[in-house]
Formats: sequence, structure tokens, C-alpha cells
Amino acid sequence: MGAGSDSSWAEWLLPGPREIRNLHYMSTGNEGGSAGSAGSAAERLRGWFSGRMPSDWFSGAPQISLDREEITIVGSLPSPDTSEDTTEAERAAAAEGRSRRFREETRQQRIEIAREAEHRFGRKVSWGVLCNEKIVMFTTFSVPVMTRLRQPERLVLDTLVDAGVARSRSDALAWCVRLVGEHEDSWLADLREALRHVQQVRADGPRSS
Repeated sequence: MGAGSDSSWAEWLLPGPREIRNLHYMSTGNEGGSAGSAGSAAERLRGWFSGRMPSDWFSGAPQISLDREEITIVGSLPSPDTSEDTTEAERAAAAEGRSRRFREETRQQRIEIAREAEHRFGRKVSWGVLCNEKIVMFTTFSVPVMTRLRQPERLVLDTLVDAGVARSRSDALAWCVRLVGEHEDSWLADLREALRHVQQVRADGPRSS
């Protein structure tokens, strides 16, 4: 599948701005072949996208995050003007319509930017918008992750499948990861920050006296 092509990827909604925090992954590798810490890699990437994207796309700086395989960009769109007596259903439909309009109007430019970014940073690009507290992702990139589980751990996954919570062991494992991310935001953020400092120290290296 080509970089940045969003016509064949599923569109999905998330319930609110909390999920933006869950999109903030920590980079664990170098981009563009340059050595450096995760923080500096993220800073270079954010700077490149800030200069490359049209300034009138979003109301404010977009949320940009990365991991080994993917760059995720979520920008805020202004909420559509509605009257005071507009129902929640109407507001949600108006926000969805604005998100869809942005998707169609920017499609070609986003594909071009995504191709350039994939060539430069060696990662796929996923796009999304936040409008009226709803996140709509236009593109997503799923990565298979191999793991070994003992029988008690496998039984947990099988229980989720048997109960209808998940369709498969793979889906059950993804569900568990999402659950941890939703309920351990603060702890995960502290852990990522600690790892970022460790990588910064490693990048600086020992100083000669």
C-alpha cells in the first residue's frame, strides 16, 4: 500500500480529546539516518512537518507523534457554526461533514507530503483531524507484533474471545494494550519521559575532563 494513500483505509472515530494523549508514542530509533535522541528526532520531524504543511490547514499546531514504523498527525479543525438550539446529533453530523470536507480537499497534498516524509524519515504517515471533540482518522497503519505468551496469559486472551469482547487472540491482545493506555496515562507518560532522558544521556556520551 502506498504511503499516504487514504482512500482504501478505514475511517474511525474516537470519543474525545483524551485519545490524543494516547497517540503520543516515543521514538525508539533514528530518522533520516541521523544519530540523536528520541527527543531531537521528534523535534526535527515536527519542524519539517510545520514547514511543509500549509499553515491554514489547522487551527493551531497539530499533534505529531512517532514510533519505529509510523508518524501520526492529528490537527484541530474549527467547529462548524451552529445555533443555540442545535441538537448534539446535529453538531456531531456537522463536525463529521467538516472533517470529510477537509479530507477530500486536502487529499492530494497529504499524499504528496506523506510520500516525501516516508522517503525522508523511513516511516508511514497517518492523518487525522479533531473537530468538535471527535477524532477522525483518515489513515491508519497496523503493524503485526510477535510475542510469546505462557498458558495463563493465553487463557486471559481466550476468555476475552469466548466472552465476545474480542474476535481473536490478536484482537484481544490489542484490547489489553488499549486498556492499559487508557487507564495508565500518567504512568506511561512518566516512563516515556524517563526513557527520553536516558537516551539523551546516551547520545551525549562521556565527557573528557
